[in-house]
Amino acid sequence: MYAVCRKTAFGMLLGWLIAVAPALADVAPDFNLPGLYGDRVKLADYRGQVVYVDFWASWCGPCRKALPELNALRQELRQQGDFEVLAINLDEDPQDALRFLKKYPVEYPVASDKNATLPPKYGLVGMPTSYLVDQKGNIVAVHQGFKEANIEHIRDAVFKLWKGQ
Repeated sequence: MYAVCRKTAFGMLLGWLIAVAPALADVAPDFNLPGLYGDRVKLADYRGQVVYVDFWASWCGPCRKALPELNALRQELRQQGDFEVLAINLDEDPQDALRFLKKYPVEYPVASDKNATLPPKYGLVGMPTSYLVDQKGNIVAVHQGFKEANIEHIRDAVFKLWKGQ
């Protein structure tokens, strides 16, 4: 999705970060985690939909921008097709996440992974990091960090997946 010059230090680092993540087109590691509001959040429940799995924490500066933007994108795309955002919070104390969500509320499911069981399965090395998962459960894109321009890239990728491209 993004062109990276591997001759720069950043490009080499980004190349390494992507190399340790599950390979694109690999099946996304399944999860069944407690939701912050008492429900369970299971990736398998969303098979057949395009899913954006977003790892975040209350101490993550870019997450303050990412969560509200992802919430708006979710509202927009859910009116047009099968799309869901699943947020995985990595705070050791779920109360920190709940306090964060009072300031930056979202309408999508938020799971708590306070023991950080998922990051090694996904190859997570920084936050925020997100994975776009297609209708068959395959990882088709990885986003590390957050910029407002990411929203347009995510939107375009979701439309392509809906069209079967």
